[in-house]
Amino acid sequence: MTQQTWDEVGGVLPHDEFRAASEAIVSNIEHVIEGKTATVRLALAVLLAEGHLLIEDVPGVGKTKLAKALARSIDCSVRRIQFTPDLLPSDVTGVSVYNQETHDFEFRPGAVFANLVVGDEINRASPKTQSALLECMEERQVTVDGVTYQLQTPFMVIATQNPIEMEGTYPLPEAQRDRFTARIAMGYPDPHAELAMLDGHGAVDPLNDLRPVSDADTVRRLIAHVRQVHVADAVKQYAIDLVTATREAPDLRLGASPRATLQLLRTARAVAALEGRDYVLPDDLQVLAVPVMAHRIIPTADAQMARRTTDAIVSELVHRLPLPHDRKRSPYDTRPPAAGNGHGGPYEPRRP
Repeated sequence: MTQQTWDEVGGVLPHDEFRAASEAIVSNIEHVIEGKTATVRLALAVLLAEGHLLIEDVPGVGKTKLAKALARSIDCSVRRIQFTPDLLPSDVTGVSVYNQETHDFEFRPGAVFANLVVGDEINRASPKTQSALLECMEERQVTVDGVTYQLQTPFMVIATQNPIEMEGTYPLPEAQRDRFTARIAMGYPDPHAELAMLDGHGAVDPLNDLRPVSDADTVRRLIAHVRQVHVADAVKQYAIDLVTATREAPDLRLGASPRATLQLLRTARAVAALEGRDYVLPDDLQVLAVPVMAHRIIPTADAQMARRTTDAIVSELVHRLPLPHDRKRSPYDTRPPAAGNGHGGPYEPRRP
């Protein structure tokens, strides 16, 4: 989206309006998803980072509910795709159909022509159908019969999948996994959250009563706000060091891609903005390292035999890699700098 278009929808939101709008979305989703605040905020961060989200976990823990709750919290176009073994690529992207009246072919858009696309159980479709999402997820466009069609903005794919060892699943290829900005797991709720779920979901599904608290124009302005978040050179170098460590790790035969570096920084900007900061800390990258990078890497055969997960490998690399430091201020000190210095901390933008 061009800068001119951003200005047409109102430009960047002030900090107070950004916080109010983002908290309203989080609070709305939590009417449906109990006790998963960190997961909900990460899902919103991926949206504001202009990325795509993969939710992987066992059946029945609320993967699809989270995706649908996020989609219903925003008043924009939403399409749902139920991935099945017989689903065709044209069902996803669209197809050209011959019109008897005009004696010409006309394009009928597929399910990806929406602001939010909810793909349920994506790994139950064949690899051929899964690959239909490659172009639209990376380039925000679809090409059918040699004609390219631009997708709407914002555009986000929220896909759910069952663990690979489940019956009737097809593992996502490396290129497809790399398109997803982050992969998260819902996990089982704690006893208090599960008890609240029984009280709130026992008689009626709260998803049916969920109403939008934002719209597409507001989301575009939230994204514009996130783009303005400052990233210091030391933090950028730390992101590169994290990704490089996966390429050199002896337990991995495929490390994270340059796309992972870019999406790690974009998501860190969104997380910083949701925390009320206009600058990124190394801590943001540490928190995001596993959800952003673990699904992109491939362990060696020896690591698989030792039952080492990619999450554990990335976590170990994060703990081994030293944090960037600055002589003026400890990187572990996340408190705001003293007022009146005019320069900010080592990771903050210089103040006029």
